[in-house]
Amino acid sequence: MASEQHATGIKRQIELPWSKAFRMSLNSIRIRFWRSMITAAGIFLGIAFLQSVLTTSAILEAIGEGYDDALRLRQTWLVVMSLLVSTVGVVNSMLMSVTERYREIGTMKCLGALDKLVVKLFLIEAVLTGLVASILGSLIGTMAMLLVHWIRFGSRFGVAFAGAWQHLLANLAMGVTIGTVLALVAAWYPAWRAAKMPPAAALRTEV
Repeated sequence: MASEQHATGIKRQIELPWSKAFRMSLNSIRIRFWRSMITAAGIFLGIAFLQSVLTTSAILEAIGEGYDDALRLRQTWLVVMSLLVSTVGVVNSMLMSVTERYREIGTMKCLGALDKLVVKLFLIEAVLTGLVASILGSLIGTMAMLLVHWIRFGSRFGVAFAGAWQHLLANLAMGVTIGTVLALVAAWYPAWRAAKMPPAAALRTEV
């Protein structure tokens, strides 16, 4: 009974609402702004490249030119490799963030933080960073290619855009979703590693 009461008491002490965890994650991003920018850069570049390919495809199809199969396959391969590199970059950046925060994580765990709280904080940070980077990457990638095709096709661009705008909006939504999910997936292992860190060992670590 005593152990159950003790477990219940700890749960009441450390189970933070999502709103509090969200604020803590925002504060962590603010404190480590440039580290967060490194994480965001990989997602931003990958999604911007994805949107440039999707936008070009939508405009060319609306004009009636389109891609041949070989070019489409090559573009798909480049997009996949770009997103894979972006994901690896996010994993590496998040692991570096865990290393820099050994003492912070150890302190939280010594004060009674559950593993799932540590995981929650890291995943919220990753989702926020991925969402912002994906939105910016999608918008900039799309707008850059629209400008390129407007210069390239001149008067025909207006007709092509009118026929492709719904497709472009769908591509924007898809790009934001893919970037956010990639950031979340990439952050899972670093978050798990942070959560499993022994508190005493973390506090003894010199970084």
